[in-house]
Amino acid sequence: MNREKFQQEHAWIRAELETVVDFWLKNGMDPVHGGVYTCLDRTGKIYSTDKSVWMQGRCGWMFAHLCNIYGVKQEWLDASKSCLDFMEAHCINHEAGDRMYFTVTEDGQPLRQRRYYYSEAFYASANAEYYGITGEKEYLERARRAYNLYWDLAHGATDPVGMGPKTIPETRTGRSFGLPMIILNVIGILLRVDPEHKAEYDDRAQQCIDEIFKYFVKPDMKCLLENVAPDGTPRLNFTEGRIVNPGHDIEGAWFILEHAKRTGDTSLIPKAAQIFDWAIEAGWDKEYGGLLYFVDCLGLPPEAYEHDMKLWWPHNEILIASMMLYRDTKDEKYLDWFYKTLDYCKEHFSDSEYGEWYGYLRRDGKPTMPSTKGSTFKGPFHLPRCLIQVDLMMSEILGQN
Repeated sequence: MNREKFQQEHAWIRAELETVVDFWLKNGMDPVHGGVYTCLDRTGKIYSTDKSVWMQGRCGWMFAHLCNIYGVKQEWLDASKSCLDFMEAHCINHEAGDRMYFTVTEDGQPLRQRRYYYSEAFYASANAEYYGITGEKEYLERARRAYNLYWDLAHGATDPVGMGPKTIPETRTGRSFGLPMIILNVIGILLRVDPEHKAEYDDRAQQCIDEIFKYFVKPDMKCLLENVAPDGTPRLNFTEGRIVNPGHDIEGAWFILEHAKRTGDTSLIPKAAQIFDWAIEAGWDKEYGGLLYFVDCLGLPPEAYEHDMKLWWPHNEILIASMMLYRDTKDEKYLDWFYKTLDYCKEHFSDSEYGEWYGYLRRDGKPTMPSTKGSTFKGPFHLPRCLIQVDLMMSEILGQN
């Protein structure tokens, strides 16, 4: 390791984190209704006042996490609580078993309900992280209710929303990688703040790990599939069954590495490394650089129109996972991937003039026009989480050398 280069990049990561956090505090927080606006243009101007419920939870988690990592700042704590209060007042459908909405208006009127229950996952994460700062039991109780609702729905409970599945179940059912992966991340947060239920969390986390490797990881195909049959059989005669999302795989890899570090199960490290290696090989664009959004496991045409775009969050996941793998394996190839990806991000995503990162690039690395810094799906989450994680790992590695 070239220590001087490593220290220079570490300094850049820290400075970028400060810029990104300030961008959202200045432009995203709603002082009137509470919560956060995330549809922001390049300069930080709001271009849509509708609010993403995912982002209320993710923003609430992020600002609480900043307090837990770097010490409490009142503006961070206030921003987190604003999102938590907004969700509690406006984003829960009490007439449908406390399932949560997907989008609401700026003042909290419900707009859209989805069959997916990721809103509940991010709500649970935010409340758990906030509890970790304040010790106020109400927030842990909220987190556990939502986490248990997610767990039950993912394991066959009847959805009180009453929305049907995406496909007619008599014709086709299956498993989605996102379900065990996301709850594994939520459980990791709960394990940090709620040791009273450690045995339960450990058991469920291991169930997630077992499910991922039993059903989705395909060594013979050198990939991790997003969607499989109920018994894990690949379904290669239609496009949805062949989807590989390299960024999602890489994110899952570092969730597995976190689990390995928590439990001491070092056998998971080479398995996670293998997932990373497959994903980066399949997804890295050898012509223009950057990670493709979707690829087909057989090299056939992906159905999604955005398959060859470059999105911010998969690159955030590469930065986390590559640094984590370098920390855990000391293999320089992962540090090389970190530097390669960081160089791409500096050149194409990071905006030194207005701050934050562009969310969506064309395949050639140019921002879509007009460019955006936030959307229904992009807010203060993946990027600051990445910068925090990388800052901590780089500090750890520098302390060891």
